[in-house]
Amino acid sequence: MSPFPGLVPDESVDGVAHLIQTALTPVFMLSGIGTLLNMFNTRLARVSDHIETVRDKLENADDKGSNSAAVLLRRLTHLHYRTLLLDAAILFGGVGGASACGSAFALFLGSVRDSAIAWWLVLMFGNALVCTVIALGMFLGDSIVAWHGLRVTTFLPHKQEMLESQVD
Repeated sequence: MSPFPGLVPDESVDGVAHLIQTALTPVFMLSGIGTLLNMFNTRLARVSDHIETVRDKLENADDKGSNSAAVLLRRLTHLHYRTLLLDAAILFGGVGGASACGSAFALFLGSVRDSAIAWWLVLMFGNALVCTVIALGMFLGDSIVAWHGLRVTTFLPHKQEMLESQVD
């Protein structure tokens, strides 16, 4: 007889091990999502700092119609796209984290009440996975916009420019 009736679905070691493995999966996922959110927020803070720097340079530009002002405006546009992508990544990461918490809670309720909560688990954990994938997709979008921005604002040489410099 189990000292905790209803908490352990089966008194075998395999049953207890399976319960522990199942309960820890959302917790590990939540830890990973928390790390991603921290990285997304740090990256967003850096982009915000870049926006302030570019705006200051734009305000101090001698001629608002100059070529350098156009480059700065283009840089601001790229930074704006990056903030939108990072905001979406943070939003979906937060929803994914909340869903991971919900699936851990559903597992807890299911083990305590010995009730059928399978569809809640599938819904919550599935939502956590989908939102995490979307958040990573938004992060990839931010990375692509950042790489493109480096090329457009001539921080990195274009392939043609590299070839021309080798010929000279």
